Amino acid sequence: MIENVHDRLKSSNEHSGPENFSRTSAGHMKTLKVKKGYRLNIQGAPSLDLEALETPTRVGATPENIPFIKPRLCVKSGDEVKVGSVLFEDKRNPDIKFVSPGGGKIVQINFGPRRVIQQIVIELDPEEKHEEFEKISEKDIENIDRNRLVKLLTAGGLWPLIREFPFRDIAVPERIPPAIIVSLGALEPFQPDCDVYLKESMPLFKLGLQALGRLVEKNVYVSICGPSSMDQLNGLVTHSLIGDYPADDPGVLLYYTRKSSSDNRCWYINGQDVLLLAQLLISGQYPTERIVVRAGSLATGRKHIKTRAGVPLSHLAGPEIETDNCRYVVGGIFRGYAGREGDYLGFYETSLTLLPLGEKTAVLDFVRPGFAKPSYSRTFLSSFNRSALNMDCKLHGDVRACVACGSCNRICPVDILPQLTYKSILADALDESLAHGLLDCVECGLCSYVCPSKIELTLTLRNAKKAYYKEQV
Repeated sequence: MIENVHDRLKSSNEHSGPENFSRTSAGHMKTLKVKKGYRLNIQGAPSLDLEALETPTRVGATPENIPFIKPRLCVKSGDEVKVGSVLFEDKRNPDIKFVSPGGGKIVQINFGPRRVIQQIVIELDPEEKHEEFEKISEKDIENIDRNRLVKLLTAGGLWPLIREFPFRDIAVPERIPPAIIVSLGALEPFQPDCDVYLKESMPLFKLGLQALGRLVEKNVYVSICGPSSMDQLNGLVTHSLIGDYPADDPGVLLYYTRKSSSDNRCWYINGQDVLLLAQLLISGQYPTERIVVRAGSLATGRKHIKTRAGVPLSHLAGPEIETDNCRYVVGGIFRGYAGREGDYLGFYETSLTLLPLGEKTAVLDFVRPGFAKPSYSRTFLSSFNRSALNMDCKLHGDVRACVACGSCNRICPVDILPQLTYKSILADALDESLAHGLLDCVECGLCSYVCPSKIELTLTLRNAKKAYYKEQV
């Protein structure tokens, strides 16, 4: 389906120029320098080569990996579904639908503790059928009615791709944000590069920006971090951020550009997801194609992969992987989660990183100079090593009390003083933690990584934000 969409768009340039973007601020780019952050140099980076993976026999949806939602099942085991059939909805707002990434038969619905829906597994038919949604012509997208657009995106199961600050929950459709941030960055090891997923899809991307322009009060910002080889992005990018991870995060851009408290309700969306919105609108079918990354020191064929939404992790990893000493990290080293061989790629995730567990202790490890140990600390000689280092999943130390070293403060890109915010959370001093900037936290994971006391700072801050959000709601 996506090939047909691209062919149709390439044949028509009438509405593909940046001057036709309704309510976007393309054409004038601002450069921002992010002074704090950290770029981890580890082995296993993917190449920019793109490989098409064969279609798996099964795909799955994983509701438990979607933050905040309260899923209500709309199907049962044994049901026949089409691509785009509703699998579950959010009890908080039943208009928010999550649809099937494949057409076939539901063969498993797996539950976890307290009946949490973990997986909905679909065995694919050789000839998949699609739910048909309303189509919008390329010409009409620019002036489509906002309410109509919202209904199309919610019915088609793609509205949850749009999320809002400060809590990063699914955007409330009825709320009109001051701006929408489209992020093209890929600084976290390892995420899809925009040059790969936009290479054949620029007309589609422009249509997606037009659609986003109908949802917003003022502007659609397009931010990029790092160089791009695509001349077609000239005139589209509004903000270029210079700095280390997480300078590519839309929350960092918001921190540096907001002018009033109302800006804290901005929305954001990933660049590749903009393509999906446009594809749904002009094809009338739920798009199943995704470009993801297979990376990590244990991965074979580290590259960009064209595959299906909800692909099994084992299918994405390949048959050569020795699972006994391998950790499946889904969604990124800093922000992702540990997966299992029998899991499926989540709704938001676009990467699979394969790392060694690192459970074995080396002989006299405590006296080694650490020339090959990836670490923020300058205690090890690796601070002089500029080559890519091998990372594993071992903690390399024990949890202890905060020693007030200030490492987390030196790398926090939004200056929230994680050390003091963490202590105020433990003391149940909510007002103090909010004053330190708890809601500005972009949940990048750096404070946990650099902490020599092995304190899960990011998890503590994230859980505090969630608790505060649930209390407000």
